[in-house]
Amino acid sequence: MKLLRVGPPGAERPALLDGDGTLRDLSAFTDDVDGTLLSDAPALDRIRAAAAAGVLPPLGGTGDPTGLRVGPPVGRIGKVVCIGLNYHGHAAETGQAVPAEPVVFLKAADTVVGPDDTVLVPRGSVKTDWEVELAVVIGRTARYLETDEEALAHVAGYAVAHDVSEREFQIERGGTWDKGKNCETFNPLGPWLVTADEVPDPQDLTLRLWVNGEPRQEGHTSDQIFPVAEVVRYVSRFMTLYPGDVINTGTPAGVAMGQPEPKPYLRPGDVVELEVEGLGRQRQELKSA
Repeated sequence: MKLLRVGPPGAERPALLDGDGTLRDLSAFTDDVDGTLLSDAPALDRIRAAAAAGVLPPLGGTGDPTGLRVGPPVGRIGKVVCIGLNYHGHAAETGQAVPAEPVVFLKAADTVVGPDDTVLVPRGSVKTDWEVELAVVIGRTARYLETDEEALAHVAGYAVAHDVSEREFQIERGGTWDKGKNCETFNPLGPWLVTADEVPDPQDLTLRLWVNGEPRQEGHTSDQIFPVAEVVRYVSRFMTLYPGDVINTGTPAGVAMGQPEPKPYLRPGDVVELEVEGLGRQRQELKSA
């Protein structure tokens, strides 16, 4: 299933996108697409059965998505866990050694915005960078997982994430990476949460990103240093993962930081488009904060 949330910020309605591109109203089944729904297997089964039977009403009477804002596909996110340097190509382009263990950092949940919402270039920024990523959405409480099979069984689904980063803040201003990762609007997510049953192999997905129409990133999740199952299992050793939590699993080669001088960092007025195979596409216009 492709689950999503449609409407103004803070007032999104739960919906399902069917195979014909029609938005279907899920308000009779849930008040939101969030951890409560994602951890409720019977409720998801009822939605799946209703969708298969063709009895879900079209959203707004027509189900036409034209002109509707799509919000983040998950509401009330508890935390966003990120994995740095998780592609061989990205480590190589930035001149960094392949890490022996996953590099883990956090983004605040309030950085998450819709897939086509405006991204704000922070005041004083000169090195705002792009990063297309595969996001994992947790569906069951996960702690101290032992096997890859256990890890994947705790995944509700997958989405497209844009891990926007300010490299000067991140690397040159001291301390941890937090300053360069937590600026407002720095984590567009969506458009959909695609349930795990429709992604049989998360290590077989192509990721792409364009800036002002120019291809900048094209990678494949098979290049991940630590595959999705290992990432979920690893993170569960250090923190409890709850339904609705999100893990951004790293970016492939092609970021601005890895380019020759002058590096083409993002500026107000730029347009970034990105996609992950089967998970949808994002488009953001950048403006000044």
